[in-house]
Amino acid sequence: MTEASEHGGAPPEQGATTPGRDGTGARDDGTGGRRDGPGVRSGGPGGGHEGPGPRWDGPGGRHAAAVRRDDGSAAARPAAARPAAPPAPRVRLVDVAREAGLSKTTVSAALNGTGRLSPEIREKARETARRMGYRPNATARQLRAGRARLIGYVVGELADTPWTFLESPYFARLTGATAATALARGYAVVLLPAGSLQSEWAALPLDAVVVADPVADDRIVEDLLAARIPVFSDRSVEGRPGAHWVDVDAAAAVGQALDHVHAQGARRPVLVVPDSTTRFHREVDEAHRAWCAAHGLPELAVRVAEPGNGPVIQAVETALAAGPDRPDALLVVAEASPPLVLGAARRHGYDVPGDLLVVCVSEDETAVHTEPPVTTLSLRPDAVAEAGIAHLVAVLEQGHEETGGALVPVRLDVRASSLRPGPGPSGGAPPEPYGAAGQAP
Repeated sequence: MTEASEHGGAPPEQGATTPGRDGTGARDDGTGGRRDGPGVRSGGPGGGHEGPGPRWDGPGGRHAAAVRRDDGSAAARPAAARPAAPPAPRVRLVDVAREAGLSKTTVSAALNGTGRLSPEIREKARETARRMGYRPNATARQLRAGRARLIGYVVGELADTPWTFLESPYFARLTGATAATALARGYAVVLLPAGSLQSEWAALPLDAVVVADPVADDRIVEDLLAARIPVFSDRSVEGRPGAHWVDVDAAAAVGQALDHVHAQGARRPVLVVPDSTTRFHREVDEAHRAWCAAHGLPELAVRVAEPGNGPVIQAVETALAAGPDRPDALLVVAEASPPLVLGAARRHGYDVPGDLLVVCVSEDETAVHTEPPVTTLSLRPDAVAEAGIAHLVAVLEQGHEETGGALVPVRLDVRASSLRPGPGPSGGAPPEPYGAAGQAP
């Protein structure tokens, strides 16, 4: 192949092969060096390789775009990189309307769930939009509404281990329910690490932030309110401008559980609770103290320094090894696996429920499948999430400015672990179910 044919027949200008003075066909390639005969380049910038063989450009050892072999034949020239194809045009609402044979107004109403349309027309518009890959223009929506439809979400309680909250059945359920409920309302959830610094969220266009179980010394609530970002949290933010709350009644929760084991004959119930400064755990402490005083019973409690099955089970074993006056009921508020709680009781020689009644504050589904099945006090994270997002949307979209809140009732699911066996006033049939659901599984 000649130089002319490689360039589509263009006449050789700079860089063309011409007879040299020494008659060898030396080529001046325009780079400041000479090609002294076939396949040999000398001089020029980049430190060329001298001598027979292919051309190398500089110390990196990169082949030139065109080379000649030692026998003088032309080597294959690598194909030039093709320019990237332009992105496919975005499917517009008018494109969907044209494809479906409907008006643009009808398609818009169908996709937004508005208007008086037949189910067939609405489904036809939605199916056409899905098939064509239509997506609403988020930027235009944001400009019209003045919102990005993004909700921040942070768990305040686990600031020392910021991304471990999804290991907790309670927080996993609460997070999933919050994200699903928000998405159904047209909002996306952005997960933020516990103990978030302002620099980590200040540049995000957040419409609001959900702060689950903030601890007493966490500055995130104060920083968010200072940035004029609405905060949705527990009752610890009650009365603060720009803050809204949804919570469970901790005092009622403790009262339900302790009343239940007391009715089953327990007189030395022991509480295992996190050593935490969240509002819920402070209220649990206060409610337990008040209940023991009201019933004239000793106040037995063990605090857990950190979350996780290991530390909590260690605290359970401490509570169960309390000398000759051993407890006859165990209320585990710190989250732990119910099978592990039963295992700790058995290692200390307890029969459950014969010697020890067991109740766990837990959303762990394994509680139903243990032997015996474990009574659980559910804080109903799904209901908390639904109430919280409903309140959030009302504030953002309907302009509700009041900073009130809502209490979500807990549910005590009574199972065999907290029912004394045999006849008598403290045994036999289970008591009436507690809580909002009405029935225990």
